[in-house]
Order: sequence, then structure tokens, then C-alpha cells
Amino acid sequence: MTGRQAAAVAFLAETLERLGIIDSERFRPTVDLAWPRIVTGFAIMSKQTADLAMVGIAVGTAGTAGLAFALAFWEIVTMLGLGLAGGTVSLVSQNYGGEQTERATLVVKQSILLTVALAIPIAAVFALFAESLIGLFGAGPASLAHGSTYLVYVAPAVLFELLNLVASRTYTGVGDTFTEMVARAGGAVLNIVLSATLIFGFGLGVAGAAIGTSVSTGFVTLVLAWGMLGRSYGVLGMEPSPVPVTLSGSWLEPTLLRQVVEISAPEIGRRLAQGIVVFPLLWIAATFGPVVVTALEVGRRVRSLINGVNWGLSLAASSLVGQHLGAGDEDEAGAYGAAIIRLAIVCYTVLAVLVVVFAEPIASLFVSGSEELALAATFVAVGAVSSIGFGIDGAAAGALLGAGDTRLPFVASLVGRYAFALPAAALGLVTPLGIGGLYLALLLETAVPGGITYWLFRRGRWKVVSRRYRPAAEAD
Repeated sequence: MTGRQAAAVAFLAETLERLGIIDSERFRPTVDLAWPRIVTGFAIMSKQTADLAMVGIAVGTAGTAGLAFALAFWEIVTMLGLGLAGGTVSLVSQNYGGEQTERATLVVKQSILLTVALAIPIAAVFALFAESLIGLFGAGPASLAHGSTYLVYVAPAVLFELLNLVASRTYTGVGDTFTEMVARAGGAVLNIVLSATLIFGFGLGVAGAAIGTSVSTGFVTLVLAWGMLGRSYGVLGMEPSPVPVTLSGSWLEPTLLRQVVEISAPEIGRRLAQGIVVFPLLWIAATFGPVVVTALEVGRRVRSLINGVNWGLSLAASSLVGQHLGAGDEDEAGAYGAAIIRLAIVCYTVLAVLVVVFAEPIASLFVSGSEELALAATFVAVGAVSSIGFGIDGAAAGALLGAGDTRLPFVASLVGRYAFALPAAALGLVTPLGIGGLYLALLLETAVPGGITYWLFRRGRWKVVSRRYRPAAEAD
């Protein structure tokens, strides 16, 4: 970091401290952990966003609608992986913070076993039943063909993506977010280059986007596996994992396996609730035609890019809260969690305002034509505003995850998305609200869980929950 950059960071830290958002001594560890993850989040989310834009140029609305349907299934894979990796980061951070390195390594091994067991059947379903899956949305023939093609070619990447998420969360749990950033960002760049070459250079359309995703995701798996095995990279500042996975020694530890499942199951449920709600929303959008499906997906993809901030702040909250709990310092864990939530609110509000102001130019990257552009711009603006709820929910849930408290955030996700957002969208089918129901759904699906999860953090019960999973608990 240059002297000018260091001065800028110091000025920002002092400003945020004066505003009562986060103390300087907590800002620096938070940023050190968060910024590589934020870059990683933007890189990962940019892959599907870039694919959507390129398919829109090369194929048109039928292609983007089909890709939207297929990406809904890919999102389930990502959410499943994030949920499973949630148990990984919680237990790795607490055991690593408690200086139980061998136990942390065993946690990673249990996560890998679970990952393989989940990934293989999912990949098989994608490859064998792609057309039936896309047909659930009532897609037209052209969109059905494009969506089915994407699922078939992306099927091999299911195992790669789940392993990548476990490896990424392991690095986060030990406080190293730079190594995974280099690997994941490099994979994202490779994905965009490959997709562009295959889509435009070879005229493969949606198939080119899927092949690019599969190859680049496999590349990231190889890069992360090298460090996870404890081998030195020797370049770019990347480091081997301090909790290396060895092929020898015990792989199955029933107590830790049970704890990984116990923590991950509600987190998987929370993530899947976030992903599955997309299916009825897209089905409702499909009743209004492929233009509305495309506009909704553009809004969601832009919101996902904004939510790249949570890839950093949420994981920083999990890691820092978990490490301080593992060291027995509950007060400092609580102070970190509260500060990161405040920082998330500020970051998301600023980004939301910027996106709303530039909603139309952003939408023009994906669609053309006055009607399509106006509709997509509206969804982009609504998605940006709704991202603020994502920011609160992600940071608060991250703090709770660091403590191993994942059950009630799961309930909050269910309530927000299925008791509020989905009924709001359905109103558009039976009332004059029409497409406005989808706007309201985007807002409610993040605001309600965000409010509930924040209340759960303020309640403080998560500190009690964490005592069951700390290294000291096993010794008692």
C-alpha cells in the first residue's frame, strides 16, 4: 500500500469513527478481511451478469429468458454451497481462534465429504432432466431450448462450485481472504473471456456461456486445492491454508460431522429459501411474457452485483465474531458484529443511490428498445433499493453464523420470502397491481428478513448458542 493509499484509508477510518459507525481499531481488521471477499463477490456475480448481457446481444430476449430460468437452478447450487460452507466457516473460525488447528482441519474434511455426497446427484439431475426442469416455468419453445442447453453443459461445474465455496470459507475462517480472492477473481476473468470467445467467436450462444462457466469453475477448484493441501503458491501473495487437508489420517469424525450438519442445515435452509423463491417469481413473470422475465432477471443480477459487498462484510462478521468467541471474548465479538452491520447499511445505501441514478444506462447494457429499456431500468432501480435489506440481513446473519446460531435466521428468511414477498407478487396476477407486485416482492424479500435478523442480533441470544461449539465445550 502506498503512502497516499494508507493516508486515504486512515482518513476514511477516522471519518467513520467520528460518525459513530465503526471504531478505527475494528475498521482495519474488518477491511483487511472484507475487501478481498468483496472483490471476489463482484467477480463471481459478474460472471452470470456478463453472460446475461452477452447472450442478450447474441441471441435476444428468448435467450436471456431461457438463461434466467437456468440460472435459477444454478443459484440453488450456489445457495446450497453457501449454506454448507456456513457450517465450515463457523467451526473453522472458532477452532482456529481457539488454537485447535487439527480440529479445524477435521472440520474441513467433513465438509468435503458432505459436498461430494450432495454434488454428484445434483449434477446428474441437471444433465439428465434439463428439459423437464426448465419446462416447470412454462417457458416457450425457444426459451426452453436455450435454458435446457445451459443446464446440460453447466452440470459438471456443480461439484467444482461446491468445493470452491468450502475452500473459500475455510480461508475466510482463518483470516485469509486474499488467496481466495486471487483464485476466484482469476476464474471470473477466465469465465468472461471464454464465454465471449465461445458466444461470439464460435457462435455457440447459451452453450458457450455454460461451457465457459464449467471450465473456469474447474480451474478455480484446481488453484484452491493446491493451497488447501498445504502447498505453497510462491506467487501473487497467495498463501497455503494453515489448516491443510491431508489425504492420510482420519477423514470421518462423527462428532464434528454432526456439528457441521447441525450448523449448516438451518443455514442451507435459509439460503435455499432465498434461492427457491426465485422459481415462483420467474413463473409469475413468465405469465407477463419473456420481456418481463428478462427485466426481472436484469434487476436481480444488478442487485446480486451490489450484494458482492456482503461477500466481504458478512464473512468478515462471521470470521471476526467467531474468532473472538473462540477466544472467550463475547463483548468484543458483539462490538464487531454491531459495527459491521452499521458499516453495511452505509455501504449499501450509497451504492443503491448510485444505481438508482444510473438505472437506465445500466439497463441499456442488457436490453434495447424503448419498452424493454424502461421496464428493465425500473427493475434495476427497485432491485438497488431492495439491496439495502440484503446488506442488513447479510451482516447480521454473518455475525450470528460466526456464533453457530443459524436456526432463527432461517425462519426469518422463510417469513420474509414466503409470507410476504411471494404473496405480494401473486397479487399482480389477480389484481390491477400487475407487474407492480413483482416490484413489491423484491423489496419485501430482503427488508423483512433483514429486520428480523437484525433484531435477533440485538437480542444477544447468539452468545449463549456459541458456547456449545467452542473448543472449550468439548473439553468440559
